[in-house]
Amino acid sequence: MSSEYLSYQEILRKCELLNEQYELNDEYFGNIVDQLLASDRSANEVIMDGFQQLLQQVSEEMTKMEGFMDAKASCFMGCAFCCYFPIIITELEAKTMKRIIDHWPEERRQRIMNHLEQYLSTYKDEIEHVTSLDRENDPDFKRKYIASQVPCPMLDTETNMCMAYEIRPIPCRTYVNYSDPKVCAENYLPKETFSYEFLYEFYMGALNEILQELYEDGEPNFVDYPTDVWQYDYLANWVKDWVSTEQNS
Repeated sequence: MSSEYLSYQEILRKCELLNEQYELNDEYFGNIVDQLLASDRSANEVIMDGFQQLLQQVSEEMTKMEGFMDAKASCFMGCAFCCYFPIIITELEAKTMKRIIDHWPEERRQRIMNHLEQYLSTYKDEIEHVTSLDRENDPDFKRKYIASQVPCPMLDTETNMCMAYEIRPIPCRTYVNYSDPKVCAENYLPKETFSYEFLYEFYMGALNEILQELYEDGEPNFVDYPTDVWQYDYLANWVKDWVSTEQNS
C-alpha cells in the first residue's frame, strides 16, 4: 500500500487516540439552536436552515477530528463506491430535504425530480428487493444490500456526482476512507473505512430541540412532531412518496 495512505493498523491507532483524548464540544450545535430560535424567521425557515447548518457542523466536526488525528481522507470527486450503501433516514429528514429542494432554482429542482422519476423506473424491481431485506435482524443485511448495486437515488451514475450534495444526510457525509481507495473498489465493506456516524446523536439532538421548541410555541410547520423524528425508512422509499406527490399535484 502506498505510503501516502494510512494502513489499517495506523487507522486503528488513530481511532484509539481519538477515543481516548479528543473531547467533542457540543456547544457549537447548541449555538446553532439558540441563534435560530432567537430569530424572527418562520418555523419552516428555521427548520430548513437548522437542518442545513447542523449538517454542516457535522462536517466541520469531522474536519477538526481529522486535524487532531493528522488524517486526510483519500476520498475524491467522482468516487462513488459508498453511494451504493443503504441510506436510511427519518421522515423529518426526508420532508426537510424535499422542502429544501423545492426552494432551489426551478431548473435544478426539475432536473432532480426528472432524475428521481427515471431512477424509480430503472431500478423498480431492485429497490423492491433491497428495501425488503431485514435490516433489523439480518447481520449480513448491509453486505446483501451493497451487493445488489442499487445506487443512491441522488447519485448521477453518469458523472458519479451527488445531485443534492450540500444536503446529503448523515450516512453519506460521515463515511470516509483514509487508506488506499482501491479497498473500496475491491470490497463491499472494507475494514479500513471509518464512520463518524456517532455525530448523529449531536445533530439529531439539536434538531429535535429546535422542533420541540417550535411545537410548544404552536406555530404551524411542515413537520408532524414528534412522529416524524422517529419514523425511519430508506431514502429510496421516501423518494417514491416525493415523486408520487409531484405526479399527483
